[in-house]
Amino acid sequence: MRSGAGWLASATQEQVDEFLGGLSENALLALPWMFEFWALPHQLPPDGVWKSWVIMGGRGAGKTRAGSEWVRAEVEGAGPLDAGRSRRVALVGETFDQVREVMVFGESGILACSPPDRKPEWEAGRKRLVWPNGAVAQCFSAHEPEALRGPQFDAAWVDELAKWKKGEEVWDMLQFALRLGDNPRQVVTTTPRNVPALKGVLKNPSTVVTHAPTEANRAYLAASFLEEVRARYEGTRLGMQELDGVLLDDVEGAMWTTAMLEAGRLDSVGRMDRVVVAVDPPVTGHAGSDECGIVVVGCVMDGSPTGWKAVVLEDASMSAASPDAWARAALAAMARHGADRLVAEVNQGGDLVEQVIRSIDPLVPFRAVRAAKGKVARAEPVAALYEQGRVRHVRGLAKLEDQMCRMSVRGYEGKGSPDRVDALVWGLWDLMIDSAASFSRPSVRRL
Repeated sequence: MRSGAGWLASATQEQVDEFLGGLSENALLALPWMFEFWALPHQLPPDGVWKSWVIMGGRGAGKTRAGSEWVRAEVEGAGPLDAGRSRRVALVGETFDQVREVMVFGESGILACSPPDRKPEWEAGRKRLVWPNGAVAQCFSAHEPEALRGPQFDAAWVDELAKWKKGEEVWDMLQFALRLGDNPRQVVTTTPRNVPALKGVLKNPSTVVTHAPTEANRAYLAASFLEEVRARYEGTRLGMQELDGVLLDDVEGAMWTTAMLEAGRLDSVGRMDRVVVAVDPPVTGHAGSDECGIVVVGCVMDGSPTGWKAVVLEDASMSAASPDAWARAALAAMARHGADRLVAEVNQGGDLVEQVIRSIDPLVPFRAVRAAKGKVARAEPVAALYEQGRVRHVRGLAKLEDQMCRMSVRGYEGKGSPDRVDALVWGLWDLMIDSAASFSRPSVRRL
């Protein structure tokens, strides 16, 4: 269902004039304060019965405004002095200062969103808001979970839960305090992070979720802000989290973590001594096949092998309906980067893999590799190169990095096959591990 703001944005001037002309003077005065008319879809409470509503979004997606307006809708009645659904509200943020400056006094905070005849008064000494109808919102810091032991509420607004250092403890204390009324509820506004407190809330059957990327609220954001953050974070796992509002999993025992990958981010690429394109072909070649992992890796070979540095230059993986399609994509990646060799796993396709590639380019430098170890055993030496700071990533590898962070010592903990990771591992083995072995002795190692 399109919001009123969405309809106005697409309406003709004549339609807008007709709409506004049909409103009474009181309706015109009330229109700016009618959030359900102006709200974006992710800012409106979901239908149905729920205990917790989690608004998960990117930076600037309008989460704070949604939280403020939900509190308004809970405490306000039909008239300024009429009782609303809730009378005792908890406002919980990472620190008391953030509750006051963001949730209460911020540009999208409760005071800024309240019409003059319903605006609550701030009682600084008692750290609370009091509405004309007697409703009260008490402020709490997530650094002080014991402060929630004793008070009781029929509603709560929790902000940036994923940042709380004592998240699970504070959340538990708040649940015990939500014991007034027929159906006490809470809204959580947060940028997602892979933390137990948030994941626990999301797993609860009584939780509903809405989420939106930063761009959903672009009409209210500076164009320069959007341009800058997209240029810096587009195509990274951090961008998926902070801009797209996607909850990313770093699984327990992960070989790679988001923090590790972000620490090795590279903004520009210099001269490469060698470049290879590594391919992990799908078992079958039709529309329902796994993706074909195609990853381009370069290496700077200054000094001894212990000083060599690698850069992951591109993830060209694709859903390939036929062997010819992925073979052409791999050869195109070689041409783009001036690659020295194409490396492909042949466990599944055998000689057919090379035949397909050479049917397109008979002279391509090609190396077939066979997996003699499991995926974890192959990946561990490559993960060690990352821990040593010897592998960097350009931007634009979010899907590859997401697979990497789901690869644990127990195996791959994502859906499908880690085709992108497999291709990455083959590429780095060829450039950094096998080449280093050949540097010191002529024999070639086998995985």
